[in-house]
Amino acid sequence: MNVLIPTDFSENSWNAIEYAVSLFKEVCVTFHLLHVNNTSSTEMGPEIQGRGVLLADKDKLKVTTQLQELKTRILAQYSFDKHNYKTSIEYTSFIKGVRFQIAKNEIDLIVMGTKGASGIKKYTLGSNAGDVITKVKCPVLVIPEHAHYEKPKHIAFPTDFNLFYKDRIIKTLKGVTQLHDSFLNVVHVGNKGVSLTDIQEKNKDFLTESLEELKHRFYTCNTFNLEEAIQKFVEKKQINIIAMVAKNLNFFQRILFRPTVKKMSYQTEVPFLVLHE
Repeated sequence: MNVLIPTDFSENSWNAIEYAVSLFKEVCVTFHLLHVNNTSSTEMGPEIQGRGVLLADKDKLKVTTQLQELKTRILAQYSFDKHNYKTSIEYTSFIKGVRFQIAKNEIDLIVMGTKGASGIKKYTLGSNAGDVITKVKCPVLVIPEHAHYEKPKHIAFPTDFNLFYKDRIIKTLKGVTQLHDSFLNVVHVGNKGVSLTDIQEKNKDFLTESLEELKHRFYTCNTFNLEEAIQKFVEKKQINIIAMVAKNLNFFQRILFRPTVKKMSYQTEVPFLVLHE
């Protein structure tokens, strides 16, 4: 398995590394630590912003040294036999750098940190995480700044059953759920009194069949406030990871991107698994 972890050497990116290494501790994984130069993201430190495509030799040496030190730090704290680490630097835009690594190293999953709800709300502030989950067709596990690794006993999968779940979506969802024999909670959030359409029923039936071997249960939340429903469900069931299909843009953006008056703590505390076809 190949896992890509973009890093800007911040505490947020270190938090993502710790989470990923712990989550996959029993799996044979090659972790690809990537630093991308020439990004305009507000998440990158000021000393890295505003540079041209090519770094001076001195700066290139500095980043190479930082990556090596990062690898040494990981190995000192997490000496799991099944893990290997490779480092890369890309001198291009963030998205191009990530896409290149995905193609070159046949990446199965991206794991990246983000700083709070503002770090993921691409439409209000702009961010690397927001760009990756909407522009890169690869599953992404987003680790918010206040998320700390604990064995994922419960995973939530909010859905409106409007999409057919293609093989890659099911495979990723099952793969992460089976890592630690987690319980999968499929949550349908709909309007009270509105029945499922024929298409929704078919998609639900297919999902039921596909998840047969997993410990799972279907729930229905009838409410007009999607974000609040997710928040309450996360708290009640002590959800450790929220999985969502990226293609279902309207549903997806309401949970992740829509600005809310009331702060939704799940955005800053619970990792999001973004599923792509």
